[in-house]
Amino acid sequence: MSQPAPLNPLTLPLHGSRLIEASAGTGKTFTIALLYVRLVLGGQHGEDDTAFVRPLTPPEILVVTFTNAATQELRERIRHRLVEAAAVFRDQGEDSLLLALRSQYPEATWPACARRLELAAEWMDEAAVSTIHSWCYRMLREHAFDSGSLFSLNLENDQHELEQEVVRDYWRTFYYPLDAEALGSITGYWKSPDHLHQDVRKLLHESDALGALRPEPTHTLSTAAAERSALLSTLKAPWPEWLDDLVPALEDAAQRKAFKGQSFNAKSRVNWLGALREWSDSDQERPALTP
Repeated sequence: MSQPAPLNPLTLPLHGSRLIEASAGTGKTFTIALLYVRLVLGGQHGEDDTAFVRPLTPPEILVVTFTNAATQELRERIRHRLVEAAAVFRDQGEDSLLLALRSQYPEATWPACARRLELAAEWMDEAAVSTIHSWCYRMLREHAFDSGSLFSLNLENDQHELEQEVVRDYWRTFYYPLDAEALGSITGYWKSPDHLHQDVRKLLHESDALGALRPEPTHTLSTAAAERSALLSTLKAPWPEWLDDLVPALEDAAQRKAFKGQSFNAKSRVNWLGALREWSDSDQERPALTP
């Protein structure tokens, strides 16, 4: 793998695969527009030429971005850059990068280059500049036979309602049949399908981690209950012995007035220690301690 190098939009090879890494505010749209101009112009080919194999027209150049707003901005920026480049090739502009680009072409070809750029600018309404979703939708529609898709498709940019419908179906299918205790465990986390949807949306990008294993809630609840019971048993195991040691230790501390007798008197100690002993001998998750 070759080492990364600073980007020069005038010499970047336009054949093969190229990766450009750029953070926010570094001029990505500016660079794309200049590369687009170079693709429209083609180049003076030689063994080390960085140009594409031939000049391209806007319908032959695919530019993909993320949002509809970015698509429109990018289209206009490219159109504007094509117009600027045409003016430079007619010797009517002073942009340093475009002047450097013009110097790569023989002066006799400048009028033809200017005309090609002007035609490309006028052609931008038909240019292939779109969002990822729009491009995929277009390809599925135009190649329905090859893709095995329907001829009539609807492009859904917002899947929020579809996700809610899926969550409601899941709730009806798997949660309604649960018994009262299991359903109580579920509603302890999510009061309604909408609450479940809010949490699920945050994890959709991690859905592949589930793999082929997608157990039903009844299995998950029973497994979780068994694990929780085993952990509680381990937690409670030493408590009877600890309480046997704690009772005389507290009484001795009370006689020595190591704590305030009013806030932790004999009755309170009996109640608390009794609740802890009852908890350690039962399947309760928490001891029933009262102030």
